[in-house]
Amino acid sequence: MENKIEFRGITKYFPGVKALDNISFTANGGEVLALMGENGAGKSTLLKILNGDYQQTSGEYLINGESCHFSSPSEAVAAGVGVIYQERQVMLQLTAGENIFLGRLPTGAFGHIKTKEIHEKAQKIIDEFGLNMKSTDKVKDLSIAYQQMVEIMKAYSRENLKMIAFDEPTASLSDTEIASLFRIIRKLKAEGKVVIYVSHRMGEIRQIADRVAIFKDGCFVGDSKVEDITDAELIRKMVGRDLGDVFSSLDRNKTIGDVVLEARNVQSPFLKPTSFYVRAGEVLGFSGLVGAGRTELVRAITGVDRMTGGEVFLEGKPLVCKSPHDAIAKGVVMVPEDRKLQGIIPRLSVGSNISVGSLDKLSGFLGHIDLKAERKMGEEGKRNFNIKTPDLEKAIVELSGGNQQKTIVARWMASKPKVLILDEPTKGIDVGAKAEFYSMICQFAKEGIAVILISSEMSEVIGLSDRIIVMKGRKISGEISAMEATEEKLLTMAMMEEHTNV
Repeated sequence: MENKIEFRGITKYFPGVKALDNISFTANGGEVLALMGENGAGKSTLLKILNGDYQQTSGEYLINGESCHFSSPSEAVAAGVGVIYQERQVMLQLTAGENIFLGRLPTGAFGHIKTKEIHEKAQKIIDEFGLNMKSTDKVKDLSIAYQQMVEIMKAYSRENLKMIAFDEPTASLSDTEIASLFRIIRKLKAEGKVVIYVSHRMGEIRQIADRVAIFKDGCFVGDSKVEDITDAELIRKMVGRDLGDVFSSLDRNKTIGDVVLEARNVQSPFLKPTSFYVRAGEVLGFSGLVGAGRTELVRAITGVDRMTGGEVFLEGKPLVCKSPHDAIAKGVVMVPEDRKLQGIIPRLSVGSNISVGSLDKLSGFLGHIDLKAERKMGEEGKRNFNIKTPDLEKAIVELSGGNQQKTIVARWMASKPKVLILDEPTKGIDVGAKAEFYSMICQFAKEGIAVILISSEMSEVIGLSDRIIVMKGRKISGEISAMEATEEKLLTMAMMEEHTNV
């Protein structure tokens, strides 16, 4: 049976913000409906209303003609609604199988959980997804990508599923895992389920979606069949302007200085001996497939992971980081890949999230924080990085992903770094905000900062970098100048067993 969800006049107010303004449209079963719009356009807010996380201020939504109102996610699940958020919501200490059937664990006559039955059923789903993992694997031991897949399998396994929404589901997935996900989505579509797909990746939208609904500033702009709208038209409707070729219009740094950071045969439990250098004013890109070792390399350098061999030099002097605090104190900072778990401090305000990296500089002789200086730092960060928030006291978790990311960047730029490491800085960020980030990165380089950019988007690495290092199998497989680089060359270097400079 095909299903249908109708949104009628959905409006949502937060203090000082109108997040959704009279949203009305229909999502039909048997099709994949993409939701597109800039961060803060209202897409995730709408999904949270549908999932019972938020309550709408006015309006209603109907599932198969019946008006619904979910006061909690458990009520949404019971009604056959599944929402997979960009931030993972798994139980790390449980196994994959236990997570997949959490809340529906089969029990025996005396309430004992049927562990064998759980893992047999879960393993069938895992095998259907084509994943190289076991149902008995602890989720904490899985990669971020596989943790995401566990969440997706949990929703997929529910027999009463009528509708499933994906919020940036492929941000942490490899091409193989994306292909597996798309195969499952097509199966759900064929079964008449409602599939809503939120993504900023144009290529994915054209590959998997049938129709696209466009949001801007909390309003529903309109919808279209995917084949009837061009990328340029989509962007224009989302951001209200024509971005053109975003990379060719960037004001790039033309003066690259001396070597600032050099790694010589750096090793860790997760990394093979690796050597590279980055110069002042240079954007050094790192490309590679998921699991190639890019994040593991910068984690070792910044003291997150223990180095088991090799040396790191900062401006020619040995750099020893036993913890990230050591790296920060010496001018090496990192915007991490996992914004939720490793980037923002969720209980703090926007202003406190900016100032927290510079408390030593803001403290007086007795350790008291200069509140006036802290406020000034927050205001400068908000202004310089165009952080969209009513005020600095707003909770960081209430901002869109793009504005949370800007806040993290503002934090580390306030510390006046020598080396700025950006690990997947535009993951889950819309095209308009991406253009802002690209301009920021170029400006950082012009200020003489050595920038290390890790990105899974090859066009991004090519468009922003001066040099590109490609990793495979937890070591460097090649290096190439951005002028010579193509996506085909980068992919070849990322997949070949051995590869010299192209």
